[in-house]
Amino acid sequence: MPAPNPYAPLLDAIPVERREATVLGGTTAYWVYGPADAGTTIVAVHGFRGEHHGLEPVVAHLDGVRIISPDLPGFGETPPLPGRRHDLAAYADWLQGFASTVAPGAVVLGHSFGSIVVAAAVAGGLRTPRVILVNPIGAPALEGPRGILTRLAVFYYWAGARLPKPVGDALLRNSAIVRGMSVSMAKTRDADLRRFIHDQHDTYFSRFADREVLHDAFLASVSQDVREFAPRIAQPTLLIAAQRDDITPIEAERHLATLFPDAELVEIADVGHLIHYETPAPAAEAIRRFLALSAPGTR
Repeated sequence: MPAPNPYAPLLDAIPVERREATVLGGTTAYWVYGPADAGTTIVAVHGFRGEHHGLEPVVAHLDGVRIISPDLPGFGETPPLPGRRHDLAAYADWLQGFASTVAPGAVVLGHSFGSIVVAAAVAGGLRTPRVILVNPIGAPALEGPRGILTRLAVFYYWAGARLPKPVGDALLRNSAIVRGMSVSMAKTRDADLRRFIHDQHDTYFSRFADREVLHDAFLASVSQDVREFAPRIAQPTLLIAAQRDDITPIEAERHLATLFPDAELVEIADVGHLIHYETPAPAAEAIRRFLALSAPGTR
């Protein structure tokens, strides 16, 4: 039985519509939340192995804003890009094409691996007035507090891509391993919220198209980070970082903020790499303030 979604009452009040767009010769599935006549539109890019559902708790706290949330190519309901290796260059090209097709001039937001994709796309010329990065990858994953675990993950994804297909697929979709990943990232002591987080990962973390795409995306997520793109992002940028993030320590996030020409860093205490699940309300509040939006129920 699925765990109750603590954000469902807020999310249910927000209109949502599934749509599709043709980008780089492939089909991108995306979801549009909020009113069509909203004054602000945000294109929101999820993280590695996730899909659009992962960002819904933040969406739930941004009523009145139009949010366009695609599934990355090769994940969720978006098939892989035809004829492309799914490295960072491909994802950055895809985001530039998607945003210019569906929501030109929108604010762009990226979570985790999505922060790298957004940073690469904006540094490469994606036109946007403002940039929001949640749990940004601000240091090499192999050098983070859990660098050893990251190296084990490198072997895990390598093995999943090299073993005979049935064995590799079973390894990559193994429910015990997915649960272990979820347990290691969750910091909340709220038992109901932990159950919800684990249920989300159980449900959506294995909705990748194939092991080759997964391996390529994983390599992109651990071999590059936001730092190399930060100096070329002139737009005002909001970094929403977690003080207990095991992937990028808060000291690295503080340094990352200094690399942007115009950046604001908001730190959230008592949370790790799952800001979008555990503390979406403070994240949404920071986003509203950054975009100078009215609070819910006000003008």
